[in-house]
Amino acid sequence: MKKLSILIFLFMISFGNTAAQLKAGGKVPSFQLQDQDGNTFDINSVLGKQPLVIYFYPKDETGGCTKEACSFRDAYEDFTSRGAKVIGISGDDVASHKSFATHHKLPFTLLADTGNKVRKLFGVPKTLFIPGRVTYIVDKQGTVTYVFNNLSDGPRHVKEALAALEKMN
Repeated sequence: MKKLSILIFLFMISFGNTAAQLKAGGKVPSFQLQDQDGNTFDINSVLGKQPLVIYFYPKDETGGCTKEACSFRDAYEDFTSRGAKVIGISGDDVASHKSFATHHKLPFTLLADTGNKVRKLFGVPKTLFIPGRVTYIVDKQGTVTYVFNNLSDGPRHVKEALAALEKMN
């Protein structure tokens, strides 16, 4: 019995509370964050105009996150040709995002969620102490149409996002 209790505890801290996670059919919460240029980005300024690909990632300049960001960069024209706006969000600050975007020539918006308030609004789970990696596809009305949650395979988020956008058209 003691082993079962320990396993349940480890499962809970490893995967977090996914019940609170924003799911397909949910509305994107209203938020404002600073982008990599220090400008205030208001999600309400883009809702209703185009589909959105909002991806949460753990940290700038780490192996998996760099692969993911560069995969989004390499497929950027595929997203824009579908009318979608790509937005990356992590807990790093504006200066870190600016350096990351410049270093890897990232053409999309990076938002600094230094207090993790937006991550919490979306209910993005943690794995132990590592912030989760989750991608949300949002239609023009601000409704989440698809959610992909996978910490270990950053580049797969791009494939999943493109496939989900295809289904919207």
